[in-house]
Order: sequence, then C-alpha cells, then structure tokens
Amino acid sequence: MRILFLFAALALPLAAQLTPDQRAFEIQALAATYARNYAPYEWKKQLYNFDLFDLRPWVARARAAKDDIEFFEIASEYVASLRDTHTSYRIPSTFVASTGLHADLYDGKVVIDSINRTLLPLARFPFQIGDEIISADGRTAEELVTYYQKFSYSGNERSGRRLAALRLVSRAQSTIPRAPEVGDSLVLVLKRQSLGTEETFTIPWSKSGEPVGKLGPVPSPRATEPLLDETPNYLLPLQQLANESVPADEAQDVLNYGSSVQVWAWPAASRYVARPSNFFRVGVFETEGLRIAYIRIPNFSPFSQALALADLESHLRFFNDNSDGLIIDVMRNTGGSACYNEEVQRRLIPYNFRGLGREIRANRSWLNSFSFSYESARANNAETWVIQTYETLLTEMKLAFSENRARTGPLPICSPSLDRIPAAVTYNKPLMVITDEFSTSAGDGFPAALQDARRGPIFGYRTNGAGGSVLNFFTGLYSEASTEVDPIG
Repeated sequence: MRILFLFAALALPLAAQLTPDQRAFEIQALAATYARNYAPYEWKKQLYNFDLFDLRPWVARARAAKDDIEFFEIASEYVASLRDTHTSYRIPSTFVASTGLHADLYDGKVVIDSINRTLLPLARFPFQIGDEIISADGRTAEELVTYYQKFSYSGNERSGRRLAALRLVSRAQSTIPRAPEVGDSLVLVLKRQSLGTEETFTIPWSKSGEPVGKLGPVPSPRATEPLLDETPNYLLPLQQLANESVPADEAQDVLNYGSSVQVWAWPAASRYVARPSNFFRVGVFETEGLRIAYIRIPNFSPFSQALALADLESHLRFFNDNSDGLIIDVMRNTGGSACYNEEVQRRLIPYNFRGLGREIRANRSWLNSFSFSYESARANNAETWVIQTYETLLTEMKLAFSENRARTGPLPICSPSLDRIPAAVTYNKPLMVITDEFSTSAGDGFPAALQDARRGPIFGYRTNGAGGSVLNFFTGLYSEASTEVDPIG
C-alpha cells in the first residue's frame, strides 16, 4: 500500500501543494532522521518534557495545514522545540527581507542597535540607536518576539528571545517561513530615546533571493568536477565529530557574532594597549595598580590552526612576564573545531586535566564509518593517536549496540584519551573567562572545560547550550528541506 501511495503521489501536478498524506510522510521522515542521528533525545525529554518521537500532534497538524508554508512552520517549530542551537530546519529558499536596521533586547525591550545610513538616511529617518520598537505592522514587539521565538534554534531562553527580536526588522525565509509575506514597507512605532515620545515611521523592505510558495518541479542533476581534498578519508569522521560551530546564516544575525571586536567599551579609567594579532584581539590594560592581560577568541575556526596556536603562544609568553592576570573573552563566539579548542585549553591550563567527553548516538552509519576508518588508518600507517582513537571509538560503539544503548559513554575525539597534559607554553597566572548567551558550541565547551579543571571563575550569562557536533541531512522526499542534527550528547 505504501509503494502504491508513493507512485500515486508522484503523479500529481508538480506545482501543486503537498497533499495531507505527503505532509504526514514528511514530518515522519524528519523524525526518522532524528531517531537515527540525534544523541540528546533523552535529555530533552527530561529537561523540557518534549518527546521528539511523540508524533501524534505533529502529524495531525501537518495533515491539517492549509498550505505548504504552514507545513514549513510546523516542521520548523517541531525542530526548534528541542531548544538546541545545533539543530535547525532549513527551507530551500534564498529569500531575505531586510530594513537596514538591527534590533536586540535590552532590559527586556526591543531596541535598535544598528542603522545602515546608506539605506536609511538621517534626513528621512531621524530615529537613532537606542530607540525602542513599540510595535511593527500593528503587532506589539512582545507579541512578535513570542511568535518568532518558536523558530529560534537556541539552547538558551535569553538568546532565543534576542534572535527573535531581530526578526522584527530582518527575515530570511530559510528559517522564517512567512518572510515573503512582508509588504513593500514596515510600519514601526518607536519610542524616541531623545524625545521620550512615540513616533511612527514607514520603512521600505529591501528584498532579495527567490521565495518558496509552492513546491515546484525538481531540476535535473548535473555532474560537477569533484574538489581536490588532501585530507585522508580515514580522518573525515573525526573532522565531522569535531565540527562544533554555529550555522553561518545564524552567525550573521547577531551583532559582532564571531567578530574580533567586542560589543562593550573599555572603561574610561583604564589604559588599554593593543598587540597585533591575525587571530585574536589581545592587549594589556592597567587598573587599580594591576596589569590585566586580555584576549578575545571570536571563534575556534582559524584559517590555520598551526599559525593561530603559534600566535597564541607568543602572546602567552609576553603575558607571563607582563601581566598579573588574564581575561579571556568568548562572548559571541561562534564555535568551530573541538580539537583546536582543546589545544587552546592546553595552553591555558598549566597542569594535567580531563577533556570533555562526547557521547555519540549509536547507529550503523557511525559503526561502519569507525570500522572503515580504523582499518584504513592502519593500512596507511597513520599516526598512532589516530589509530588508537578509532580503536576506542569502535570498541565503545560496538558496546553500545550490544547493550542496546542509545549513546556511547563519554569518548575522546581528538586524542586516544580524555586525560590531557599541558602544552610546552602555558599561561601560569590567574585567569577568568567572560561569556554570554551567544557563546556557542565550541564556545560553550571552552568555558566548561576550564571550569571543570578549576582554572578560574566564569563571569557573564549562561552560554548558548549548543554542545556537540553538527551534521546536515536532507529530509523528506517532497519538500527538499534540510535539517541539522547533533549526533553528540
């Protein structure tokens, strides 16, 4: 019966809306992707009382959807209910609508914090940074933040609301299904900071890209020349596991996300002397008779890890001789390589410590991948640590299957053991780490590792909550949508 249904469905006009049965099939296919690949399922059920595999309400809503756009909203909300920055549902659309404004939450209020004066010249639009958005197109700011938060993939309530606040003035259909429904302009009611009064402005939407309304015909595939990649095949699974970075489109949504420039101003009383660096923002400032070293790590994905580590060591040598303490800034860090992250830790923790273990979702794909890579690494005389790491991964994956467990135990992915030793060059004076709700992925793991090692205090807001790696899957046969899944718990 299922085979007959699929052939019948494919015979429908390609430009038509999906049928109720097709939408039900799509949501089940999406859930199946997570059933095989998502590691923290049990945690989400315990923490948020969200059962990813209780599909009855979602299938019912999918069947009842009025059109494909409403179905996309349902699928997006389903994935966002995991409250995991490493999971997302992407609509195959390039449509973006923007106003030239950037908005964020300050003290619970939606406030303009950036203005593109090329698009919005001061003479026509005299509002200023710091003005509060009261409403947009007749809906209150709080109402819209609550609505858009349903499509914010965030492990942190605060960061989810801040991302939602930006949607009042900037929307991409890849994550906001109804983005193309914006009109020619946006009507904003602003509370002017300088005047203390409310004022209404009509701001034109700037639109680009191709929107998705109905699911159209599938284009014929084209063969392309493969890109040359010198990475041995046996290293690819380790690289996948070590990929702990926020999706690029989400990084563009937040001011200075992944930037070397911090979002706060230096205290007027301090004297800050910067040092040149291609990878970090570094310097020393004096306050109350103390010399405080500062380093901002914007991400853990430098264009060259070897050069970045050499640069870091040169600064740490200087800091050891010319500072009384160190501030490490990973606010708005977009994450990156877990293994580069550990190498940075080894240069900041001057004693033996235990690295972060990764619990991997047990499935046949990982089992086969580890088995192939282990044999390939041995056959190609790979470095000893690579062979030993795969041996550990393969043994634990087989054990998880034999004991019918959803996940392995905590495993190393950057070395054969979780026990780590300091590098030859380390910083040996007191330090602290400052974080915020956009310290993401590897930016989550970095302060956690230093905290576990009792290296120093953590200051700021709770981090984003996006531990683990990121894998991308196409999901469903009809929608051409994709989803990002975290295979590590």
